Amino acid sequence: MARVYNFSAGPSMMPEKALKRAAEEMLECGSSGQSVMEMSHRSKEYEAIITGCEALVRELLNVPDNYKVLFLQGGASTQFAMVPLNLMKTGKADYVITGQWAKKAYQEALKFGDAKAAASSADKTFTYIPELTPDMFRADADYVHVCYNNTIYGTHYNTFPNVGDLPLVADMSSCIMSEPVDVSKFAMIYAGAQKNIGPAGLTVVIIREDLIGGAKENVPTMLNYQIHADNGSMYNTPPTYSIYMCKLILEWLKDDMGGVAQMHKVNLHKAKMFYDYLDSSSMFKGTVVPKDRSIMNIPFVTGNEEMDKLFVKESKEAGFWNLKGHRTVGGMRASIYNAMPVEGVEKLIDFMKDFEKRNG
Repeated sequence: MARVYNFSAGPSMMPEKALKRAAEEMLECGSSGQSVMEMSHRSKEYEAIITGCEALVRELLNVPDNYKVLFLQGGASTQFAMVPLNLMKTGKADYVITGQWAKKAYQEALKFGDAKAAASSADKTFTYIPELTPDMFRADADYVHVCYNNTIYGTHYNTFPNVGDLPLVADMSSCIMSEPVDVSKFAMIYAGAQKNIGPAGLTVVIIREDLIGGAKENVPTMLNYQIHADNGSMYNTPPTYSIYMCKLILEWLKDDMGGVAQMHKVNLHKAKMFYDYLDSSSMFKGTVVPKDRSIMNIPFVTGNEEMDKLFVKESKEAGFWNLKGHRTVGGMRASIYNAMPVEGVEKLIDFMKDFEKRNG
């Protein structure tokens, strides 16, 4: 079997060590006599898995004690509704629109209250992050929502969003655990797991306790943070296997990569290599202003649609999969999440140099 270098934006590449451990435990996890997929989520064997996963989230991100860590379902897209249903207590919230997912979160919030697009980078096809100042937001807004890393457009908040004293809610689906963050500066962080910390099916929510309990009585039970917090993320059957895989990946991040700060150094190195090549290439060009570049998702183009198609075709044949850009923007995109090894980026650059030489 020859594993490819998978540059998919999600579901994405996972650490081989975690996958091999999962394979070893497919029929029996530990000495339980059963697969994780067969376990009762109420059993002591599974309780050890979910509590262990939560402990790793708290340790790796230094989550303060006054925050709950929840393991939910429905992806980040369900959070687009849960956030306003639970946090929009006076009916107002401000959103920063920096891409498709930020826009979808804003549009969902419009269904439940007075959501305002306080800033946007749509004027330049989301190729930058707007400069934010507190006076851009309503003083009586319940929260400000941002998408911290924009998977499709390859932008990232490389300076902390300046929203004043307002509660800050961040979608970190495509950058969680890739860099140190001060959780205490956020009212809430949420992330779909399938990009950096696990398989599809799991959504991690880190929320300050004082923000829980604001949902109105008519909010569906499964969309109420209070219900999940009171029941330890097990009001109903949680995504048990996805949580187990998340735990294995976080163990790899801690034990093999040395934690989030060390992982960030590796990620910076991978991204610098790739951007340095793009900036020196006569064929391939990055699409994002340098100061707002993501180190997780790197979109690039040749400027010729047919050449882009040829590159995607030949790169896949060479073992570099899922480099085609999102259907809404075209071009190419390399997603180099935590599990992408340095050699994967090096080999892709070598292939691009060869492609440029042959087609330049």
